[in-house]
Amino acid sequence: MSISSDEVNFLVYRYLQESGFSHSAFTFGIESHISQSNINGALVPPAALISIIQKGLQYVEAEVSINEDGTLFDGRPIESLSLIDAVMPDVVQTRQQAYRDKLAQQQAAAAAAAAATNQQGSAKNGENTANGEENGAHTIANNHTDMMEVDGDVEIPPNKAVVLRGHESEVFICAWNPVSDLLASGSGDSTARIWNLSENSTSGSTQLVLRHCIREGGQDVPSNKDVTSLDWNSEGTLLATGSYDGFARIWTKDGNLASTLGQHKGPIFALKWNKKGNFILSAGVDKTTIIWDAHTGEAKQQFPFHSAPALDVDWQSNNTFASCSTDMCIHVCKLGQDRPIKTFQGHTNEVNAIKWDPTGNLLASCSDDMTLKIWSMKQDSCVHDLQAHNKEIYTIKWSPTGPGTNNPNANLMLASASFDSTVRLWDVDRGICIHTLTKHQEPVYSVAFSPDGRYLASGSFDNMCTHLEYTGIALLCAEKLFWSFLSFQPLLSIILQPQRALSFLARWFFSLF
Repeated sequence: MSISSDEVNFLVYRYLQESGFSHSAFTFGIESHISQSNINGALVPPAALISIIQKGLQYVEAEVSINEDGTLFDGRPIESLSLIDAVMPDVVQTRQQAYRDKLAQQQAAAAAAAAATNQQGSAKNGENTANGEENGAHTIANNHTDMMEVDGDVEIPPNKAVVLRGHESEVFICAWNPVSDLLASGSGDSTARIWNLSENSTSGSTQLVLRHCIREGGQDVPSNKDVTSLDWNSEGTLLATGSYDGFARIWTKDGNLASTLGQHKGPIFALKWNKKGNFILSAGVDKTTIIWDAHTGEAKQQFPFHSAPALDVDWQSNNTFASCSTDMCIHVCKLGQDRPIKTFQGHTNEVNAIKWDPTGNLLASCSDDMTLKIWSMKQDSCVHDLQAHNKEIYTIKWSPTGPGTNNPNANLMLASASFDSTVRLWDVDRGICIHTLTKHQEPVYSVAFSPDGRYLASGSFDNMCTHLEYTGIALLCAEKLFWSFLSFQPLLSIILQPQRALSFLARWFFSLF
């Protein structure tokens, strides 16, 4: 093993840059002489420091589960280790002893319960069997341990896959046009691209390059910043992009720049059109969210309510939206109001994503505190506090089913993707997990439902490109693994095409399209 201070310094420097700490990164880069190192930054993927720390943390977690003689420890981890826990002295011995103590308590409690049950059974004679079956069913429902039955992996034939080449760096985000067979992608090469994937076009041959430039010395020069968010308007005529250069931009579907929106003071993390198509909503590292007039390109209102970077936004209506932040808060704001109309508090760590259900009545949020919460504008506390994942939850998606959708007779579901390598499906009405999808082996970064809600795709850091699960709308049960596709790079995002239920696109974290 070889580790140099230059390598460590470079990874820290990149982490500061990617996290939006531009001033700290500049100072650290000067003091550590980053510019004098021989490291080719173009070869180092984003989030490299976090990735290697995660692997080290997984090693310590594995070490806790293995005895000194190499045999598997007889206890089972109660919860995953935090980064601070992992660096504590004697963490292995301490955790193993804690597991043994907990196991002993559980065994003692089970023995006492069994004795009480036997005594009760003797008193009630034959009634014990019927009661036992009823109580057993109740326990299973509360534990929510239903596992999805899966077939063996089925590879997608090469003639069913299209590789789009053109980007010169990482591809961070992609989005289907809601009307036509156009696909937009955003990359670390400071460009977005629009691909024509209609059946009568040559595969991968038609692409429009949207170069993100800034004004320097009276000239337009490439910003050299990542394009990390994009969204089509509902009519499919305009594409909005958000970049780490702090600017949002509006493009026509023909690739022409219509407007440049500049009021954020740092990277833009999220960007969404409202349904009407007259406003664009953006969230940035500068702790603010902004509503933009899509026609004039002017900022209608800036909302400076968060005390830390805003990570995600979602429209409830054409002028009301929710935003979440690393400050652990969720604000619901309305255009024209000078303060939030509602603030939800309850998460104990960063809130990574928020999504309104199709009716706009319920808001789902997921967090690094490993919980998924459901909120209603009718009350301050959460409607459901869903706890089943044992690591951070990265993203969530509502199914396009139930009231307010094109599939009104199907049950509404919520999918959550976590760093614990699982995807969970939730029945929000009952507040329970109905299925756990366990085919992935690394953190899951993306999930997407097909337009009819019958299929669910997931993308992971384990290079398994997609999993398409049949969710069984009417029966609300996931039946089988439909497709599995192996990528050569970690996959962080997948989207299903609106016009075709089983046409999807996978976006690699470090794939050169």
